[in-house]
Amino acid sequence: MTHAPRVRTRIVALGLGIALLCGGCGDDGRRTPEQVHADLMRRLPVTLHDREGWARDVQAAFAAQRIEPSTANLCAALAVVEQESTYRADPPVPGLGGIAIAEIKRRAAARHVPAFAVDAALTLRSPDGRSYAQRLQAMRTERELSELFEEMVARLPLGSGRLLAGLNPVRTGGPMQVRVDFAERNARGYPYAVDGSIRHEVFSRRGGLYFGIRHLFGYPAQYDRPLYRFADFNAGWYASRNAAFQQAAAIASGTRLARDGDLLAPDAPMDAPGATETALRGIAPALGMDAAAIRRDLGKERSASFAETDLYRRVFAIADGKGAGRPVPRARVPDIALSSPKITRKLTTAWFASHVEARWKACMAR
Repeated sequence: MTHAPRVRTRIVALGLGIALLCGGCGDDGRRTPEQVHADLMRRLPVTLHDREGWARDVQAAFAAQRIEPSTANLCAALAVVEQESTYRADPPVPGLGGIAIAEIKRRAAARHVPAFAVDAALTLRSPDGRSYAQRLQAMRTERELSELFEEMVARLPLGSGRLLAGLNPVRTGGPMQVRVDFAERNARGYPYAVDGSIRHEVFSRRGGLYFGIRHLFGYPAQYDRPLYRFADFNAGWYASRNAAFQQAAAIASGTRLARDGDLLAPDAPMDAPGATETALRGIAPALGMDAAAIRRDLGKERSASFAETDLYRRVFAIADGKGAGRPVPRARVPDIALSSPKITRKLTTAWFASHVEARWKACMAR
């Protein structure tokens, strides 16, 4: 995930071309706060505990970020909440303790920290008499786990505490399962007094909604279906646009390419480009661009400006010319198999996006 651009002053209806539903709106076409609140109360599940609180926190997140609270946008946020947590600010994760210990050891190994050193730290006694390993095994939610890990870093003897610092296994949390590092990068303008740290805020209802809605709407994208924005929520900003570009590059170059939304191989030197870049270099004469220009434009893959580059326009022009009279789609769900210590079955970004879109449609029908 890259650093997010500043929130635009107004993002209308997901950038989907869906008209704002404003029956009873004010004279300027905008709905009043009372009308937005009433709409949220119609859309939230009738059996939800503290519906007023959920409506308040969702509405506050939209208002603080100046995102248009259309019915389409509100339902998009609620659909993600329902998919990710079924309206629980700190949802339980089955088998979280074992997952956490395995993840701590995996991350430690990646940093060349000996396994025996991690085991020694986890067997130390905590203030309640149990070892930290035993307490980890008893954890049910990511907030509990994150707080326990912070306690371990603070309380363990200096060497062990330093050993574990930076190995916190909890990277996502809250009702929209937003990444902690994303929230930390986008904390400017956060409207609430911070309770200890931004990490702590992510695990609260208000903070999890604020940063989740920031992740969902914090960038302009001209998609014709909410499906693609939901896919981006899972795979990263502009992943659906970039996957469509990869499809166009495959057609233009006659090369088989993955449609995963990643256009540049991470840290790839100029003499060892990734597959998409290699394919584009193969048609450099047709593009009228050299390797440096191709690399420069691909470097904009996580920004809106990529769609304005020479590379983007020329690749689609060639692909459209080979498309039997029909333009190549400008958006497609990326082909990504989801991988996480919490995922125990085979899932994909397409699965996630289609399920959220179904929830969005149900919300819109209420």
